[in-house]
Amino acid sequence: MFYHIEGSVAELEPGLVVLDCGGVGYALSVTLNTVSNIHLGDRVKLYVAESIGENNFDLFGFYTKSEKRCFDMLVSVSGIGPKAALSILSYSTPETLALAVMNDDVKALTVAPGVGKKIAQRVILELKDKMSKDSSLQDIQLPAAVPAPGSDSTMSDAMAALSVLGYSSTEIAPALKKIDPSGMSAEEIIKAVLKQMVK
Repeated sequence: MFYHIEGSVAELEPGLVVLDCGGVGYALSVTLNTVSNIHLGDRVKLYVAESIGENNFDLFGFYTKSEKRCFDMLVSVSGIGPKAALSILSYSTPETLALAVMNDDVKALTVAPGVGKKIAQRVILELKDKMSKDSSLQDIQLPAAVPAPGSDSTMSDAMAALSVLGYSSTEIAPALKKIDPSGMSAEEIIKAVLKQMVK
């Protein structure tokens, strides 16, 4: 099983990156967001998801762990395959996807080609359900300057959205203490927390 692949970008097309690793070229299907972060000839590390079937062995590459985590969650939704998941993540960042799920924003998901209203509704329903089962956000000890969840809807939305992305309270709390969320939007808080997590 691949966790990540690091190499030089030998080929770069919309939806495809070929990484040259010691003379071996690995073809990875990627989102438009990932493509926008890399250039031909760059040395990059992409996080990898695999799809192995009787007649296929496909690799999917992601510039960030958060995007890879979103992909894994999307393909766990019934009826969502790798192509639909890549399409959604080409038109949504992890932050906007999580907020779309939290706010029942079907329109935000249907902008992706091949994603209709029914698929978008299923994504929202199933990911919200997973969040409600797995979330332990009430255990987070917030910094003194930060309002408790519930008293500030922006902070509550951001924390719930991080939970949609699959992060636990033990992962969120330390990162949250390193930022000053005052005056930030929910999306900005999510981005700031995710940035702290990868340090």
